[in-house]
Amino acid sequence: MTTTMADLAVGAKGVVQGYTKTGGSYRQRLMAMGLIRGTGFEIRRIAPMGDPVEILVRGYSLALRRGEAGALLVEAEGEAA
Repeated sequence: MTTTMADLAVGAKGVVQGYTKTGGSYRQRLMAMGLIRGTGFEIRRIAPMGDPVEILVRGYSLALRRGEAGALLVEAEGEAA
């Protein structure tokens, strides 16, 4: 089942599946940071108020705003394709 990255909890792992229709303004920036289809990631930390979200992707830590994380469609690890 596909969900957004913003809906996942700390410790969740998954794979980027694409972008939401409303995430167009973030798409180019996120792609430049390496978040393209098929890229694996892990949610490392979420700030107390929910913004930002720190993820581990391609060997480095990346902090995303909640809106940016919500623009990413992902499939959580362990879910059927």
